[in-house]
This record gives sequence, C-alpha cells and structure tokens, in this order.
Amino acid sequence: MSACSSFSHYTRCYLCLLAVVALFHLCLCSPNFDDVLCMEGERQALLEFKEGLIDEADRLASWLRHLDLSCNAFGWMEVPKFIGSLENIKHLNLSYSEFSGTIPPQLGNLSQLNVLSLGESGELMNMRWLSSLHQLHHLDLSGADLSKHDWLEVINTLPSLVELHLSSCQLVDMHHHVSSLNITSLSLLDLSFNNFNSSLPLWIFSITSLVSLDLTLCNFHGPIPSSFRNLTSLQVLHVSENDFMNSSLVFEELSNSNLISLDIRSCGVSSSVLDSLHNLTSLLNLYISDNQLTMTPPKSLCNFCNLKEVDFSHNHYFQSISLTYLLESFLECKTPALESLVLSSLGLSGQLPSQLGLLSSLRALYLSSNLISGQLPNSIGMLSFLRTLDLSYNLISGHIPFSIGQLSLLEVLFLQDNNLNGSLPDSIGRLSSLKELHLSYNQLEGSLPNSLSELSNLEEFYFFSNSLTGVVTETHFAKLFNLKYLYGGGNNLTLRLRHANWIPPFQLQRLNLNSWRLGPQFPLWLQSQNVSDPINKPNPIKKMIIINNNGTNPPPSKSIVDPHLLPSPTRSLPNLCHVDMSYNHIQGTLSSFPERLRSLDLRSNDFSGKLPHLSDMPPVLLDLSNNYFEGSLHHMLCPYKGDGMRVLNLGNNRLSGVIPECWENWTWLIVLNLENNNLSGGIPRTLSSLYNLKSLNMHGNKLSGRLPDSLLNLTNLKILQLGGNELVGSIPTWLGTKLSFLTLVNLRSNKFDGNVPTEICYLAYIQILDLADNNLVGNIPRCFNNFSVFSGKQNASDGSFWYRSVVVPEIVTASDSLVMKGREDTYSTILPLVLLLDLSNNNLSGPIPSELTALTKLKTLNLSRNHLTGTIPEKIGDMKSLETCDISRNKLFGELPLRRVPSGTQLQSFDESSFFGNQLCGAPLADRCIEVERPGTKDHEKDDGSHGAESADWGLVISMVLGFIFGFWVIVAPLIVSKSWRIGYFRLLSKLRYMVYDVIHKYCFNIFTK
Repeated sequence: MSACSSFSHYTRCYLCLLAVVALFHLCLCSPNFDDVLCMEGERQALLEFKEGLIDEADRLASWLRHLDLSCNAFGWMEVPKFIGSLENIKHLNLSYSEFSGTIPPQLGNLSQLNVLSLGESGELMNMRWLSSLHQLHHLDLSGADLSKHDWLEVINTLPSLVELHLSSCQLVDMHHHVSSLNITSLSLLDLSFNNFNSSLPLWIFSITSLVSLDLTLCNFHGPIPSSFRNLTSLQVLHVSENDFMNSSLVFEELSNSNLISLDIRSCGVSSSVLDSLHNLTSLLNLYISDNQLTMTPPKSLCNFCNLKEVDFSHNHYFQSISLTYLLESFLECKTPALESLVLSSLGLSGQLPSQLGLLSSLRALYLSSNLISGQLPNSIGMLSFLRTLDLSYNLISGHIPFSIGQLSLLEVLFLQDNNLNGSLPDSIGRLSSLKELHLSYNQLEGSLPNSLSELSNLEEFYFFSNSLTGVVTETHFAKLFNLKYLYGGGNNLTLRLRHANWIPPFQLQRLNLNSWRLGPQFPLWLQSQNVSDPINKPNPIKKMIIINNNGTNPPPSKSIVDPHLLPSPTRSLPNLCHVDMSYNHIQGTLSSFPERLRSLDLRSNDFSGKLPHLSDMPPVLLDLSNNYFEGSLHHMLCPYKGDGMRVLNLGNNRLSGVIPECWENWTWLIVLNLENNNLSGGIPRTLSSLYNLKSLNMHGNKLSGRLPDSLLNLTNLKILQLGGNELVGSIPTWLGTKLSFLTLVNLRSNKFDGNVPTEICYLAYIQILDLADNNLVGNIPRCFNNFSVFSGKQNASDGSFWYRSVVVPEIVTASDSLVMKGREDTYSTILPLVLLLDLSNNNLSGPIPSELTALTKLKTLNLSRNHLTGTIPEKIGDMKSLETCDISRNKLFGELPLRRVPSGTQLQSFDESSFFGNQLCGAPLADRCIEVERPGTKDHEKDDGSHGAESADWGLVISMVLGFIFGFWVIVAPLIVSKSWRIGYFRLLSKLRYMVYDVIHKYCFNIFTK
C-alpha cells in the first residue's frame, strides 16, 4: 500500500509540474510577440487539462524552484498573486510576456529569490516589498515607472545584488548624496534610457566591482569627476548620447583599463579626444558613430588587432577619406579578427581594394552612403563568412562579379542606388542562405537568370528601376518558397506563364510589378495569395502595385491587361490592403471591392457604369479619377459612413446630378476632388462638417448659387478650387478672415460680381490667387502687399500641395488648371513652384496700385482685359521674379518704365502682346514715345524723368572716371615719368614687331617654295 501511495504521490506531482510547464509555456519565446507558435485548439486543450488537476496539498508550491514565463503573450492580464505563495522559488522571470496592471507586492514573500526579472510586466505601486528579498542577486525592473519612488533607498537594502537592470524606468533623480552604499558587490549596472539631466554621481565610482556599466541616453553632462580610474574591473562601458564623454580626461583615465566594449555613439566626441584611445588594445567592440570626427582616424587603429566590431559611421569629415587608407589600418594585423565593420556615411572615396578579401573573418560589412566608385573586386568572394554586405548609395559601376556566388553564408545583400550595369550573374543562385536582395536603382540589363529560383530562403527581392528586359516565367519562382516582398517595377519585363492555373510556391505580402507586361489575361494567380501559414496565422498579400505606368509614358496601343476582363482575382483577396492598377485600359464596371482595402488607385482606366458600393470599412484612399463613371454620387456616399477615409478622388468622370447633403458622415476627409464632371446645383452646406479638409476641388462642373457661409468652418483648408462653374454673388469676406491658411484659391470662370474684398489680403500664405473671368468691379485693393509669400516675407511651401498618410504611404499630389502665357495647362508636380496672381477679364478700374510692386517674389501677373487707367507704376522693375506679365487690353497710357538695374525685371524683356490694347509707348512696342503734354502731369513727369535719368547715369559716370584713372595712372603715367619704363616698353614693341615679321616671312617663304 505504501508503494502504491508513494507512486500516486509522485504521479500527482508530475502531473502538476506538467500542467504548469504546459500552461505557462503555451508559446515559444520570440522577439516578435505577435508570432506565437501555438494553435488556438491546443491552447484550449491545455487549459482544460489544467482545470482538471487538483493540488489539494499544494505540493507544487513546496518544491518549485525555477519559473520562467518570459516572452509569452498573456493578453495584458495582471501578474497572478498566487505566484507569491511559491515560497521556495529561486528564479522567477516574467519579462516581456504582456502582463499589465500592478505587480503584486506578494512577490515580497519569495524570500529565497536569487533572480527576479519583471521587465515590462506592469506597474510598481510600492517598492518596499523588495527590501525583504535579501538573497537577490539579479533584479530587472526595466520598463517600470519608478519616477515616484525612492528607488536607490530600496535598492541599497539588497547587499547581495550583482546585476541591476533599470532601463527605461523614467528615473529623474540620481541621488548624488548617498551616506552609505551597500551594493558594492554589483558587477552590472544598467540605467540606460532615463533622463537624469544631471552630472554623474560619485557613488557610481565607488562600486569598484563593476564589470559592465550602461548609461546610454541618460543625458548626463559635465563636470566630469576624475574617478573612472577607480573602476579597475570595468570591461563594458556604454555611454552613447551623453555629453560628458567629450573629454580627453575621461579617455586618459580609461586608457589603462581592460575595456573590451566601448560605446560612445552620439557623444560629441572630437578627433583630438579620439587620439587618447591608442592604449585600449584589449577592445573587442568599438562604437563611435554620429560624433564630430573631422580628421582622419588615427593610424593607431592598427594596434587594435583584437577588434571584432567597429562602427565609425555618420561622422562629418572635412575632407574625403580614402577607403583604402582605413582598410590598411586593420590589415596591418597579421590575423585580423574583425567580424563587423560599419563605415557608412563617412564620405569615403576611392575604390574597393582587392585586399578587402584578406579580412577573412568578416561577417558584416556596411559601406553605404559614401562616394565609393570603381568596380566590385573579384576578391569579394574570399569573404566566405560574410552574412551582411551593404554597398548601397555609392557610385559603384561595372558588372556584379561572378565570384559573388562564393558567399554561401550571405543573408543580406544591399547594392541599390549605384551605377551597376550588365546582367545578373548566374552564380547569384548559389547564395543559398540569402534572405534579402536589393538591386534597385541601377542600370542592370538583360534578363533575370533562371538560377534565381534556387534562392529558397529569399524573403525580400527588390530590383525596380533598372533596364531589365526579357521574359519571366514560373521557372524563376519555382523554389522561392519564403518570398514575401517582390518589387520589380520600372523594368521592361514580360510575365509569360506556361500554365494558366499556375499557383506560386510563395505567399506575398507586398507586390510591385508596375510597367510589366502581364497580359493578355489578368493575373489569375493573385487569388492564390491568401493562404494561411503553417501555424494557422493569416499571411495575406497586403500591397499590390501592378501594371502601373505611373503616367510617365502614354498608355500602350494594346492593353497590357485584357480590357474585357475584370480584376476579379482581387476580390478573392479579402485581406488585401493596397492596390494600384492605375494608367491602364481596364474596362468594365465595379460593384464592390475587398472590405479591408486601405487604398485603391484605379485612376486613368476605362471603367464605366455607376460608382461602386462602399463597405462598412471604406479605404483610406480611393482614387477612381479619369474613368467613365456616370450617374449620381448619392448611392455611393449617403448610405455609408466614411469613417477613416482621408482621400476621395472622383474627378474627370461623367458624374451628374446634385452633390448630396450627407457629408456629416465623412468627417475624416482631408482631400476631396470632384473636378471636371457634370455636377449641378449648389455647393452643399453639410461640407462644413469636413473640419479636417485641407483640399477641396470642384473645378469644371455646373455648380450654381452663392458660396455658402457654412464653408467658413473649414478652417484647415489650404486649397480651394471652384473655377469653371456658374457661381454668383460677391466673394465673401470670410474667405480671407476665416480661411487664413489658404495657399491656393481658384475661382476663375464663374459669375462673381462686386468688389474684390480687402479682407482677402489676410491670406498671408497665398501662392496662387486666380479670380479671372468673372464680373468683378472696383479698384484693385492697395493691401496686396500683405501677401507674405508674394512679397518675400515668407518662403513658399510645398507642404500644402501634397498629402501623405502613415496608413497610406503613397503621396497624393494636388493639381490645378492655370492660364499662363495665354495657354491653359494643368500643373501638378511643379505646382508648388508657381506664384501667380490673375485678375484678368473682369471689370476692374482705377490705377494699378503702386503697392503691387512690393510683390518681389511674384512670378506671374495677369491684369489684362479690364478697365485699368493711369500709368504703369515706376517701381514695377522691383518685381525681380516676374517671368510673365500681361497688362494688355486696358486703358493705360504713358511710357513703359525703363530700369537700367541689370538685376531688376525690365518690361522691355516681355513680348509686345503683353501691352497690346493700351496707349503705351516705348520698347518693346513699335510706338516710340513723343513728349505729349497731359494736363496736370507735365511738371511731375519731367521731374520724375530727370531724376530717374540722373540717378541712372551716375553709375555710368563713375565707372568711366574710374576707368580713365586706372588706364592713365597705371599704364600711361609711368611711361611719362620713368625713362627706363619707356625704353623697356619700346624694346618690347620692337621685339614683337620682329617676331611678327619673322612669322609672316617664314609662312610666305614656305608657300612660294612649294
């Protein structure tokens, strides 16, 4: 019986242990907490198993010594209080397991604890319970908010503490005055990522047992205590992003230490301070990026033959440094131990030397963003241990060497943004470990090699914007089982599948095949990109940019995609997030699209019929412009709530009817474009609900009525385009007072009347103001000099003309139809560069206000076809940036002002048509000016003219006088005064005469002798 009882006892204990292990290790540790490795069915089964166990004797608490629940996903539940009853436990790790709430003080009952790790496990309402853990050797409270606690007082009660991790604890008080320190056994102290904003406390240097000290991003600054020499056991010092390290005193004290790892990134270290490092020959890791190294690194680097990792990146040298010089410093060691070399963004010049292959231990080489030129050396294949090679953003040319295939351990290869040409070598298929391959923005030619199919571990393949040609078949993808990102746009490639029902071996998340030829049928294989991964976690395609010409070329004569085949495969991808199929000839109707779309760009196709129905989760960006959609807006907009939609572009279609009054459901909109349709009726008042709106474009419709006062609520509006309609009434004063952030206002070709309101002068940021082709009357406001951008008081901004969302990374660019030089064009990309004021074809009268000449940055001015009178302002030449100016067909008279200042704009440089239809004279007009007396103007004009001529001629007079003085006193006067100068001068003339005579004589002699 006793044997049976004993067996039962151990069986029950074993089952309890199994339950705990199974329950708390449901998911394997992973740095990405979303990538859990268990299925929901298994999770429920384990929970049911645990509930079926009974531990009445609480035997589990009596013998459990080690409990590690780190790196799990407990759904932000609180740390269970019963853990505090496991009184014999010595090792407890709850770090990074999605615990939240208050850490239970019952953990203070675990008096046997040696290791306690609570990183990112919740909040500490009270730290006092830690004082009872006298046997604690290792304490990790990283991520806990300790700003309200006297943390050092509590920590000082733990005399056995060896490791202390308090990273990112929002500490601000460093406790500079400590009477007695009890943690003198500490070997590791991590206070990184806290904002102390003070000097270093002296008590740190009394912990002479410290082996590792991490003060990264603590905002410590001087004065520096002369105490680093006390830390005789220090081997690891990480103090990046602190100012106190820019001191030669610190390095002199560390020069005789046994440091093996030194991190002084972003510390403001200068080149002179760096010279003090020459004695640290035991260093294994040296990180010194983002400093102020302006001189060439010292040759003493050759003494550091034990170095394994070096990071010199992102320093600002005054002169270009030779890459060969730096590499020779490391090659002077007989057996270089270097494993990681980071020399990015240093302005390195020269070529990659063939000696590079001698760094045989290299595992990572980063040389991006430099000025390295020449070709890739064949010796690069000797780096047989290399796992990461980054040569991006340089000037490297030539072919990719065949020897690249010898790097069988290579996992990451970045060669983008260089001048590489030729074809991809077949040997690239030998890179069996490769996971990321970036070849974009080069000049690679030829076709993709079939050997690419051998890269079975490849996850990311970027090769867009090259000159690749040829045919791509399913053979190229045969073994790319792990491919997730495929970006091959901007090449002249053709996808030709031998089997129409081909199913790719991969599951893509990002796809870009713009400018490829994918026809004659729409790629049906896309519908296979929605399969779950082996652990039942969705791995769907999220972004698809295919068959997109980007508008750089006219659409091909034959459609890339069969124009009669709808893109129905996209509907079988419910998790699809981003689709761009713009600039094609896709025809048909759209009834709906996948619910989870975040952006859909179908502009510039041949879609027709009614607008599609939206889902309950509309996309953030929807662009259906430049198609043939027709009918009303009502059935698309009004039945739904447009929560989340930021950009809606339905411009350039055949939509008709009135704009519905249901915009209160679309409050997230930032860009609304309905231009060039057949919409009629008035502007809906509910547009006032769009308080986030920044761009409103209803240009080119048949809208009528007045501007509703409700628009004054659109206080964030920057672009207002209502031109080409039938709007009436006066321009409201609130346009300037309430919508003061406007940078573009286009109201041309309407029926506005009344005066130009002076309140419009409040538009300080205006860059384009187009009020042409209306019935405006009265004078031009004299306050136009308040336009800060036009007058140069403020720089022009391009931020108002484009929109980019974090959710939708594509840039949405504004466009506008403007008339310049007598021609109407649509401006988009260069729209931010346009500075235009157009008041033409109205009934404006009175003189051109002289204040207008203060608009020195204005580039286009059009006041033509009005009834303006008087003369042209004399200072119009101050408008130095004017590129086009049209004041034709007015009632102006007098002489065109002549400016002799070369830097100023001269009216004489404009075409004669710019002044046609006035009573003006002077160049460039054929009518030359004759003095004609005008009542009340004779004396005034004479005074002005004489004064202008006098002031303009002074420069000519002064230059002539100075020229005469220089010519006479420097050249002629010495000849008169000095006899020796005269003799030498005439001798020179005689010599020149004989030389010329000899040349002519020899030339003539040679001709006659022939």
